[in-house]
Amino acid sequence: MATESPTQNVAQTVQDISERVSLLVREEIELAKAEVTEKVTKLLKSIVVGIAAGIFAVTGLLFFLHGLAWLAWFALPVGNSAFFWGFFVVAGLLFVLGGVAGFLAARFFKESSPPVPEMAIDEAGKIKRTLMFRKKKR
Repeated sequence: MATESPTQNVAQTVQDISERVSLLVREEIELAKAEVTEKVTKLLKSIVVGIAAGIFAVTGLLFFLHGLAWLAWFALPVGNSAFFWGFFVVAGLLFVLGGVAGFLAARFFKESSPPVPEMAIDEAGKIKRTLMFRKKKR
């Protein structure tokens, strides 16, 4: 009986540690999920608002560009019946601006980072350091 008691105590301690580590891992996973969900939700809200703003901006831009094309025709020395040249000038400007915007968007996209659960990673690092410190003490 005396030899079983220390073995049972060790087995019980190992089981307790295993359960606590398992619980800790589950909580860290839940924390990571919550962080990513929060970041994705914020991202989606900003995307929706950005799309709405884009629709209004594009509509306003269409009216502006139409007026700009007629103004370009008025300013160009092409005659009264060649109004299409004003639209070609505006289209050329739009292609140049679209190329510059596409280049900038690609550069900004490359510089951006994906949503990372930073708090969960920090907590995992703290746990690892704590366990390593306790292991070294023994």
